[in-house]
Amino acid sequence: MKHRVLILSTSAGSGHKSAAAALEKVFQRSPQVEELVNLDALERTNELYRAFYSDLYLRLVQERPQLVGWWYQASDEPWKTDTFRLLFDRINADPLTRFIREFRPTITVCTHFMPAGIVAQLLAEDAIDTRLAIVTTDYDFHSMWLSPRFNRYFVALEETKVHLMALGLPEDRITISGIPVDPAFEAPINRDEVLAHYHLRPDLPMILVSAGAAGIGPARDVVQQIMTMKTPSQVIVVCGRNEELRKELIELTEPQAKRFRLLGFTDDMPSLMKIATILIGKPGGLTSSEAMAAGLPMVIISPIPGQEERNSDHLLEEGVALRCNQMTTLAYKVDRLLQNPERLARMRENTRNIGRPDAARVIVDTLLHEVNEPVVIEESPPIRILPFRINLADLFDPPLADDDRFTIVDALSGELIDEVTGKEMRVLFDNLEIESTTDADFYINRDTLALLADRGASPHLIDVLQRALGNRDECDIRWRRQ
Repeated sequence: MKHRVLILSTSAGSGHKSAAAALEKVFQRSPQVEELVNLDALERTNELYRAFYSDLYLRLVQERPQLVGWWYQASDEPWKTDTFRLLFDRINADPLTRFIREFRPTITVCTHFMPAGIVAQLLAEDAIDTRLAIVTTDYDFHSMWLSPRFNRYFVALEETKVHLMALGLPEDRITISGIPVDPAFEAPINRDEVLAHYHLRPDLPMILVSAGAAGIGPARDVVQQIMTMKTPSQVIVVCGRNEELRKELIELTEPQAKRFRLLGFTDDMPSLMKIATILIGKPGGLTSSEAMAAGLPMVIISPIPGQEERNSDHLLEEGVALRCNQMTTLAYKVDRLLQNPERLARMRENTRNIGRPDAARVIVDTLLHEVNEPVVIEESPPIRILPFRINLADLFDPPLADDDRFTIVDALSGELIDEVTGKEMRVLFDNLEIESTTDADFYINRDTLALLADRGASPHLIDVLQRALGNRDECDIRWRRQ
């Protein structure tokens, strides 16, 4: 069967369009595709709506990131349909609706929830006959991506699939594909040729700094910190489309010009990521998935509250990144990582568990062979979502004090490990998962220790946990208040 394929994204951030572009490249290879359109859905809306969706978002990210985080959290209620938002989208996207009707796609792929909502509504009205695929572009899943009509969801992690199944979506319609990245990430490179092209030495670590496509990240502060590092290294900074930033960095790095390569927007990120030792940047869904596809550990800086914060949590949990919460300590943390080759190698190995350079191909192959009828969810399934964090006030009576004493026990053997203080336990409560007010166990592994050290755990607490692990890679510990 020949297919008419419609890929819909939005320019609310660059990641949705990058994912769409990756899918377009793979679809174009197939003889089963008769006609293909890759469309920024906002181009078929009115000017005021485009400004609201795209420009306002970017301004809020730059000027009011905490507001973005509040909105992201407040609106994340499964199956609590925002009727006004859907109506607002439909009214302002009438040209998009007409285009979809006229194009008559047999396969529709959405890399943003806005066009997915419009396509789902057209399906509900029997106005079109298409297979709707929804491709999420972050490691975490926000409820605005939920649709009562679809053929298939493509998600980044098994955890996301478990979450969607708990929300009532059928298991066989959720594919763990990864986030689609440029097919070039699947292709091998000639490392020596790439190093020579950028005049880089093969014997020094290479730090890749990404300011994002728009070049609006804290690249200046990052470069200033890198210039104070003790570890010999070479640096490529990708400034995106911000030529003013590139010129400023050329002047700033003049005293160390031999070690810096300052680029504008580039299509060569697959090669750059494959030769890099670490990536310093914000954990956007596409940036993160590209780094993982290239086997490149990350140093996370300045995540946007909301989706990037949640992406950060997943990356830290998988042991593929460390996070720098204070820009003043960036040079120190990067130096320490580069001087610990065993930890760096472990992080790179962990990228194999999360990296999916084949994601776009998996998505396209699945859709071209999809034969199922659409899923229709008539009523929101009853669900109960437990809070991600338990309030410590609910755990302790009397309240937890810094000088309280706790015993740490090996949960398997019951062997007493040591005592720690309430202040040290608070670090565990703040960073590890507590499933209920009766939960007195923590799962730890070697990456957990690295995460806790980065988050300010005392040397004594790290020593206790290290002794609990012993020669094992992972274990459970039990705590008890004295």
